Amino acid sequence: MNLDEALKYIHGVSWLGTIPGLERELELLSRIGNPHRGMKYIHVAGTNGKGSTAAMLANILRRAGYRTGLYTSPYIIRFNERIQVDGEQIPDEAVCELTEFIRPHAEAMADHPSEFEIVTAIGFEYFKRQKCDIVVLEVGMGGEWDATNVIEDNEAAVIVNIGLDHTEVLGDTVEKIALTKSGVVKRGCPCVMYRQKPSVEAVFEEVCRKMDAPFTLADFDSLRPTYAGLDGQRFDWGDLKDLHIPLLGAHQLKNACNVLTTVGVLRGRGWHIPEAAVREGLATVTWPGRFQLMRRDPLFIVDGGHNPQCLEALENAIKAYLPGQKLVFLNGCMADKDYGDMFRWLSPYAKEFVTVTPRNPRSLPAEDLARYITENLGAKATPCPTVADGVRTAIEKAGRDGVVCACGSLYMIGDIVEALEAL
Repeated sequence: MNLDEALKYIHGVSWLGTIPGLERELELLSRIGNPHRGMKYIHVAGTNGKGSTAAMLANILRRAGYRTGLYTSPYIIRFNERIQVDGEQIPDEAVCELTEFIRPHAEAMADHPSEFEIVTAIGFEYFKRQKCDIVVLEVGMGGEWDATNVIEDNEAAVIVNIGLDHTEVLGDTVEKIALTKSGVVKRGCPCVMYRQKPSVEAVFEEVCRKMDAPFTLADFDSLRPTYAGLDGQRFDWGDLKDLHIPLLGAHQLKNACNVLTTVGVLRGRGWHIPEAAVREGLATVTWPGRFQLMRRDPLFIVDGGHNPQCLEALENAIKAYLPGQKLVFLNGCMADKDYGDMFRWLSPYAKEFVTVTPRNPRSLPAEDLARYITENLGAKATPCPTVADGVRTAIEKAGRDGVVCACGSLYMIGDIVEALEAL
């Protein structure tokens, strides 16, 4: 089996992941020897900021000398991004070998596991074979019934910002969604939470009380920003002075506060994490597709935000880093998203729009999106047949002194990166 064959099998599996229950994942893991047992985990759940929070934590732990696994989704360019050890993506050969190893066990099950459940099992087996000291594990969707929630030995549950997303599965209010996501809290396991509306915090506080789990709210009060530019941000936090992160946006500073608060909790549980590891881990973290500067002349920024909270963060970043400028927006989106709300947010900052069709069966055709923007917002919109054509067109329309902002879907970021490299 080569990589194309392995990925064809993985992606060809019927998507059953929204059916509640951990039975399929537990059965599959049992058949391959329960690789998830015997490892330590940090479980990261929430709506916005899971990936960047997980990346910061994993990088800090790696710099502290621990062999650290990182499990995230979705991937931007290559599948291998989803499973990493000490900052290195899982090799192609390992993807092939582990898929061949797991496939007969999955196919022997009466209730076949979903794509996400198979990938999660591959991740657990790889982390076990790599003898990871700790794994930073990002929830796929929800919490209580997510395939990652089979873990038993949890060092901390880290909760990021919670908003309305996947409401058809998780609930139609942030409080209902919070209750679903609180399922990652284990008895006696510390829970660290990003500050948010009191009713959401109250959900987790009550669950933690019932589970005898220490509950800590991230310390935003100790945050003192000192610099913000397209090359990164600097800030003080408590007694720590002049910390640096390359990630942009005020929300990333709050994610960093959540991470720093978690580091304090981990130290209290016996993990040796020196200040130097914290500084270096934050300063060298990478997380693609979140208000990421890809090139200059013109400035080309990529942001994969696709729900109201992400768009609010994008708007705040535009106002902070590009005050008074009009942008050429390169957009593609899923037909099942509330894209009308998204474009109402973007319209005041737009010089014009260029639309594309992301490579996903749920995508809204570029022509339909351009027509919607023109008819409903009165803005100029140019549809392009491919993402690469859209990138070239947006750059031409922006001019050397302009700004392109590609946003709306993580599914097109890989194609954007490839198109920019080709240019």
